[in-house]
Amino acid sequence: MQKGRGLEVEPEKVYQMDFAKIYGLLVNKAVKKGRTQDEVDEVIRWLTGYRQEELLAMQEGAVTYGDFFRKAPSLNEKRRLIKGVVCGVRVEEIKAPLMQEIRYLDKLVDELAKGKTMDKILRK
Repeated sequence: MQKGRGLEVEPEKVYQMDFAKIYGLLVNKAVKKGRTQDEVDEVIRWLTGYRQEELLAMQEGAVTYGDFFRKAPSLNEKRRLIKGVVCGVRVEEIKAPLMQEIRYLDKLVDELAKGKTMDKILRK
């Protein structure tokens, strides 16, 4: 179990969530802060290696959040440079590999929502 913000998160529950639903939440978070869906898509593509067409197909299909990451074509090596806290947990200290990948994306969208430039978010 992973703790965060005083809550205990069951990893299996997170892994079984619908990717399309989570994707919508990530986009809404960014858009509320003045960013765009295209920027969220760019971050996701950078992290996972999915092409835009594949990302769209994942949104329309019945794909779990866990499978979205398990089937990622090419996880970006620079993702290991992502540091910081998400939901009260340091992403670089997460022991469960799949949960760490999920939290990397959360952290990237947080950075996007906080106004960081794409160059910094994508570790260029």
